[in-house]
Amino acid sequence: MEMRNVFIVGRGLSGRVCLGTKCRSRPTFGLGQVSRAFSTTQTTWASGFAESQSKKAPAHKVEADTEKFRTHSVQDLLSLKGRVTVVTGGARGIGLALARGTAELGSDVAVLDILEKPSDAFLDFQKDLGVRAKYYRTSVTNPATLSQTFEQVIADFGRIDNCVTAAGIAVDKPFLETTAEEGMKVLDVNVMGTYLSAQLAAKQMQAQNSGGSIVMVASVAARAALPSQHLSIYGASKGAVKGLCRQLSVELSPSNIRVNTISPGYISTEMTNRLAATNPTLLSVFNSAAPLQRIGDRADLKTVVAYLCSDAAAYTTGTDILVTGGLHAGRL
Repeated sequence: MEMRNVFIVGRGLSGRVCLGTKCRSRPTFGLGQVSRAFSTTQTTWASGFAESQSKKAPAHKVEADTEKFRTHSVQDLLSLKGRVTVVTGGARGIGLALARGTAELGSDVAVLDILEKPSDAFLDFQKDLGVRAKYYRTSVTNPATLSQTFEQVIADFGRIDNCVTAAGIAVDKPFLETTAEEGMKVLDVNVMGTYLSAQLAAKQMQAQNSGGSIVMVASVAARAALPSQHLSIYGASKGAVKGLCRQLSVELSPSNIRVNTISPGYISTEMTNRLAATNPTLLSVFNSAAPLQRIGDRADLKTVVAYLCSDAAAYTTGTDILVTGGLHAGRL
């Protein structure tokens, strides 16, 4: 964008008028003259901005419909029938619940994970919900392998409409004791794994010219230190995920691809249950830290993600939804 005839006008301590970086003695501008100069600058900038924007062909057009709130029911807006959702880290834990949430709204589901096989609950998708579901063993940290997996998903399902990046790992260890290898592994899975998965999904969505939704799993640990845990590198990785979301939400908006994050607090999963069994003190923290005085359930997350994948969230992008039981707000 070209900017022309832009001057910074100000009065020095000696009463001189400063233009740009050069100052010389001359009669002081009157208020009206300064206002006209500023107005000219605004007009020039606005004209240049409008010209640059006009060169961008909009990827989609939205017609004003003041009656849409009456003609589009909540049920219709939330429906994911006919869509395909990719979920990384969906073999178990939070990822599995998020995959089921989209399947319950009618989406076909492709679940990606590094585990040899998914949880038995994954088999319920087709049997109980009547949607297509397939498991792909892959690694989100291997670009070549991950790319091949996405190609296979497209071959099997024909398209990708939503991508939920739930693959992630954590290291609960004091900062001064965390090794470089441990830190790099967390960053590789949580940051680059998210980056690569979102990139592959967005490329397919753009090729389809259909728009889409990318939902990244961040964490309340990106916002605050959590009681009784040492999550320095984990919190840093999830902060990066939130930053990535903001960047992509703007960059991908011309293709009508929405990007959002969710930030869970303490959530009950098989992993947290095993951890609590070996550390009863930590279990007490899980159940008492949040103002709502309980640990979260995966059911508290799946509806939020399903909403973000649906047309009900068609005007929601670049945001982070905190699901923490109030933990992010503070503690008494």
